[in-house]
Amino acid sequence: MPSISRIKQLCANALTLLDEDGIYAFTDRVRVRTSRFRVHSRKPGDEFVDPLDVFTDVLFVNGCAYSVPHPIRYRVDHQIEQLVAHGVSARKVEAWDVDEDWVRTAHVFVIFRCPYSEEIGRFIMLAKSLGKAVLYDIDDLVIDTKYTDLIPFLSTFSEEQKRGYDDGVRAMQKTMLMCDGVITTTEGMANELKKYLPKVCINRNVASEEMLNFCSKAVRERDVFPYVSIDAVTKRERHAWKKAHEPRDGRFRIGYFSGSITHNDDFELVLPALARVMQERPEVTLCIVGELTIPDALSGMADRVEAFPFCDWRRLPKLISKVDINIAPLADSVFNRAKSENKWVEASLVKVPTVASNVGAFASEVVDGETGILCSTTEQWYDALINLIDDATRRRVLAEKAYEECSAHRTTLNSGMSLVNFIHDVMPSNIAFAVPSLNISGGNIVTLRHASFLQRRGIDVTIIDGMGEDRWVEVQGCRIPVINRRVLPAAIDDCPIDGTFQRLVATFWETAQFVERYRKADHRLYFVQNYEPGFYHPLDWHRVAASATYLSGLDVFTMSPWCQKWLKRDYGVSARCVKNGMDVERYSVKEREYSGKVRILIEGDCKVDYKNVDEAFRIVDKLDPKKYEVWYLSYNGEPKSFYRVDRFLHAIPSEEIHSVYEDCHILLKTSLLESFSYPPLEMMATGGIAVAISNPGNAEYLVNGENCLLINHGEEGKAAAMIESLVEDEALRDRLISGGIKTAQSRDWSRFEDEIASVYLGE
Repeated sequence: MPSISRIKQLCANALTLLDEDGIYAFTDRVRVRTSRFRVHSRKPGDEFVDPLDVFTDVLFVNGCAYSVPHPIRYRVDHQIEQLVAHGVSARKVEAWDVDEDWVRTAHVFVIFRCPYSEEIGRFIMLAKSLGKAVLYDIDDLVIDTKYTDLIPFLSTFSEEQKRGYDDGVRAMQKTMLMCDGVITTTEGMANELKKYLPKVCINRNVASEEMLNFCSKAVRERDVFPYVSIDAVTKRERHAWKKAHEPRDGRFRIGYFSGSITHNDDFELVLPALARVMQERPEVTLCIVGELTIPDALSGMADRVEAFPFCDWRRLPKLISKVDINIAPLADSVFNRAKSENKWVEASLVKVPTVASNVGAFASEVVDGETGILCSTTEQWYDALINLIDDATRRRVLAEKAYEECSAHRTTLNSGMSLVNFIHDVMPSNIAFAVPSLNISGGNIVTLRHASFLQRRGIDVTIIDGMGEDRWVEVQGCRIPVINRRVLPAAIDDCPIDGTFQRLVATFWETAQFVERYRKADHRLYFVQNYEPGFYHPLDWHRVAASATYLSGLDVFTMSPWCQKWLKRDYGVSARCVKNGMDVERYSVKEREYSGKVRILIEGDCKVDYKNVDEAFRIVDKLDPKKYEVWYLSYNGEPKSFYRVDRFLHAIPSEEIHSVYEDCHILLKTSLLESFSYPPLEMMATGGIAVAISNPGNAEYLVNGENCLLINHGEEGKAAAMIESLVEDEALRDRLISGGIKTAQSRDWSRFEDEIASVYLGE
């Protein structure tokens, strides 16, 4: 609940706006301000996009309180506009809302004026551990007490207040030192910041498109409205037109737009010259906007001092446009030499000339005598003010030159290349894998393992999940961020992902459509792991759609020599082939006893025809249930009514699957189509025996009679007889077990990591 004083302030601001801009502008402002509180209804079928599933190149983390909105506007909002205007996607969150899940949503993080906290510390460390870049943005030297001790205003603080302020400064520094580099506003800032971090980018403060609009409006109302009839303006402009036609008071206004109360000492610098000018020229009025203590030297001229409180930036252009001269005094100190030239830019964009101290950014950016006047002494300040008061042409020429300079080079759309280049320089090597879902499957296991190899090499890896809601996936000690796309391939234009990926990888035919059409990918790859048209019945349109993806123009690679062959034979596509592996260390060799009941494991989704699970159960039906126990492992299908199942294992986590194999003697695998079949290899790694129908996915490593028994499709009786002979023949078992263990150990992932990484990294 706002305080009474706050309510009074809001009412006063509303009345001021109503008086100055009229009812139309007032209602527009109210509409904009209240829009954030509206509950917008969504039509049935509209898809809600979680902000945590919106991916951009850069995420700004604002740590500055909104009680001082100007820094946020210049250093966050305007820089976002700069980046977006140059093709780099960006958005912001507040530091107090940040948790680790936001780390998933960008390649680069820019933390603005954020003091250290445990939450921010964890956020930065997690981001860097994932291969992402973290930058700090600071526009004042509030990162070390050796600088802030130079601020005279702080001498008014109590001991407790000063201690609290200093703690905040040290907390700023602590956060900054955790980052990879710094973005700042001026050469003075950069020179000091390089003492703390070597990577520093200067991106000067500029005006936004919205600010330009307010400036243009203020200039039009001042310079055009007095000289045109009411018929020449719109209905919404009539209030301002009437204001422009009110009788002028004949005063000459010098404006000082102080901002914060810390500028009291800066104003003291110009006070002797200003007081002398006002004594000599009774028409001169001082217009002060912001927090400033009116000095005693002006007490006798109180009727010629107009004071306005700190105001909303949208009103600032109009207030500046009403003065004849803008002054920007700045005491010469290390702290002030680091300050920006904002006051000059803001005045220039409404064609008001500026007289400024010859210090810091004013000295480097203002061309003395052309785009402003620079002063170092009281006498220079007096001469500059008197000459401009007397010479209207001189004021106009200075204002026009300054306007030309700032409108051409100090706006978001025509600046910011230093920032853009800096972001590109620090942006980490990155890659995204588009998966149809994160459901357990052989294809996903391989994809995620590849992702873990790359992350351990310092690559910024993202999983784009087309179905689920998981935000992270754990793979071999790696924690990989997940972004949920949740749009159909046909709805690519509505995709909430707007980040640039150096490499974007399709892992299934549906994801190939997404990858092909995603506009912000430097290199598009297609990891083909199977003949996917074979997953569907004839006349199913998915067969045609899947087939077409192999000719999409993506850079194709595969993990199976069989896939490599049919891609070349049937589609004319040359694909690189990398070997598939397994985590041998996860599987312990366990000796089995075959003198008692023998346990047979059947694995596969019985709802998928090519998995051919029914045949496996027809085979075990021919075996004596007193001698053979049947376990069924499936991630999707439920056992059919005619299956003889002693134990059903559903959706066993991948990290626990080894124990299932270790508890069984024989794997019976009857799948007809596989690109690379893991279950036989996994069973062999535990010292078990694989009995399988030969298919392209196991022919690469299964050799009948050496490391397995191969059976023929449809010969169920012979298959059952082979299983019985296997149980009875110890020598055969020993040979197959020994050969199977050797084969499994030869497929350890460690043998293939470098080759796999080279495919993704273009080596």
